[in-house]
Amino acid sequence: MTAVLPLNDRVAHVDSAAEHTIEIRDVYKSFGSSHILNGLSMDFKDDAITTVLGPSGTGKSVLLKHIVGLLEPDAGQVKVFGTDIWRTSEEDRFELRKRFGVLFQDGALFGSMNLYDNVAFPLRRHTEKSEREIRDIVMSNLVEVGLEKAIDKAPNEISGGMRKRAGFARALVLKPDVVLFDEPDSGLDPVRTKLLSQLIAKVHAEHGGTYIVITHDIPTAREVSDYVAVIWKGKIVHYGDADGAFNSGDPFVRQFLAGAADGPLGMD
Repeated sequence: MTAVLPLNDRVAHVDSAAEHTIEIRDVYKSFGSSHILNGLSMDFKDDAITTVLGPSGTGKSVLLKHIVGLLEPDAGQVKVFGTDIWRTSEEDRFELRKRFGVLFQDGALFGSMNLYDNVAFPLRRHTEKSEREIRDIVMSNLVEVGLEKAIDKAPNEISGGMRKRAGFARALVLKPDVVLFDEPDSGLDPVRTKLLSQLIAKVHAEHGGTYIVITHDIPTAREVSDYVAVIWKGKIVHYGDADGAFNSGDPFVRQFLAGAADGPLGMD
């Protein structure tokens, strides 16, 4: 079990001796006068589901955008697959992104395409596979998320939960090494949130990979997490196995995961 890290610690490691698929080193990011990431560092555990938790506006989604190379840090280093993604060419960065699958908050489906074509899009865009091969892959992934009977539906004809599942299927079709989830529970009722969480855990158990789930939903974290990272004020204040997080003695971690009013986290 990984110990709770003090607030002034700048690096969160699960295994400092190993090289990890995703390594963040002393990253800073500001937008105008708003300082979002303040020397954030961590190594994400490979072949596991890590949930990144923290109050709204504390830098969770900004961290995700740095990992996938959509935002460049003001300072610090973001390494994926052993490469500092901002010390390489745009062409190489584009190739690295092909090894990621991303599920955005709203599913980010193309409104002009049905579900089948949405899920097929990455295969048509990034591979030379035949339409027969593409169909086999697309249908396999749609069956896995329970949408094989909705392939002709447009995104505006289905529920929010179905759009999330379709986005998940699309994120998986290139067999990515890393899958990123940006608040997958956003906008879903508690039942559909739990069902989606169970689906994420089930698919990971079957296929493996490094999954990173950005959320502020504590039940989601309890359902899916192997590891939990907690961000506060742009830094990692805890990173370790899920049991260690939910039994933490750190005042902030304990308050946030319990949803308690009393503690260091206030309305500011």
